Amino acid sequence: MYLLEHDAKEVFAYSRIPVPAGCLVESVQKLRDAVLPPGPWVVKGQITAGGRGKAGLIMKAGTVEELHAEVGAIIGQSVRGRSVAAVRVEQQISGAEETYLSLLLDAAAGGVRIIVSAQGGVEVEALPHHAIHTAIAALEVEAIALCAQRLTATMPSHVAAALRDAAARLAHVFLEREALLVEINPLFVRSDGSWVAGDAKFVTDDNALERQPVLRELLERRAAAYPETALKLRHGFDYVVVDPEGEIGLLTTGAGLSMMLIDELRAAGLKPYNFLDIRTGGLRGETTRLASVLNWIAQGPRVRALLINIFAGITELGEFSRLLVAALAQSPLKVPVVARLVGNGLPAARQVLADAGIKHYTELDDAVSEVRRHLKNSDS
Repeated sequence: MYLLEHDAKEVFAYSRIPVPAGCLVESVQKLRDAVLPPGPWVVKGQITAGGRGKAGLIMKAGTVEELHAEVGAIIGQSVRGRSVAAVRVEQQISGAEETYLSLLLDAAAGGVRIIVSAQGGVEVEALPHHAIHTAIAALEVEAIALCAQRLTATMPSHVAAALRDAAARLAHVFLEREALLVEINPLFVRSDGSWVAGDAKFVTDDNALERQPVLRELLERRAAAYPETALKLRHGFDYVVVDPEGEIGLLTTGAGLSMMLIDELRAAGLKPYNFLDIRTGGLRGETTRLASVLNWIAQGPRVRALLINIFAGITELGEFSRLLVAALAQSPLKVPVVARLVGNGLPAARQVLADAGIKHYTELDDAVSEVRRHLKNSDS
């Protein structure tokens, strides 16, 4: 889960990482009741993407009038397909240098990649190679701190002191929260060596959320900002809308197979609506999971067909088909259904689906051709 900056800074503040005072504002109307930090301010659009400064989503405001204008101008903007639903209003930091620090899980190396630079800010990606210092450290706070000490050895003393302290503190957050990436850019450094996180990027490992009460509480409180991750935490499986204009709802299991199916449909000129790994082993003889998925797919405004693609090992396809038919009967999703099932209990599944009037295939190409036929018929 890629945290919005405001939420990442909440996690930082919980771990005593210094951040500018700020608050989340979701509309100009709510700005009037917000408890604002002392001005002047920075208004920062909250989307999970870099390059917000260049996209006009980070603006300064020196007066209350300017603040209202900037909040109104930023909320509602759309950048890289992401709509800005809220802004963080925080106190400006002045008289400080902009530096850079990040910790990235490097699975191939079996450690943490540390990246530091005495220069940071919006142009960090354009810095020359010699201005960026990086190395791999073991997954231990002490190892990360020692690595940062080596990487900053040639930097000005106040910058080196700040980056070393920040790396040590960030290492605790990175390891305790089982993060995949933690980045501060810019990391503001004052002449006395004190520092503050001007920005915050935090990417969590969703599979670790059950062990992370702080992140889990944040997700439950801010579920509207992270609907897909909240669904996974609540229901125990993955569901993602990949194309809001998609025409084919997918009821599938197996993350890799589901991704491959999406790729194949797109290569065939078709438009899948969602990704799903239903994990049929978790159905446990009742329809709750299937009914939830069908309800979510029914929210797709252009969905005109449902394609089921299930490979069964432990799952018994006869039982799955009975649960599926029961869930479809309760669902608001009223579109043609095409099933491709392979595996354990297939003969029983064929009979159940045939009794329900659902066409069944064992070859994916045949199932996709049937879906294409339904889409064509609905166009005519």
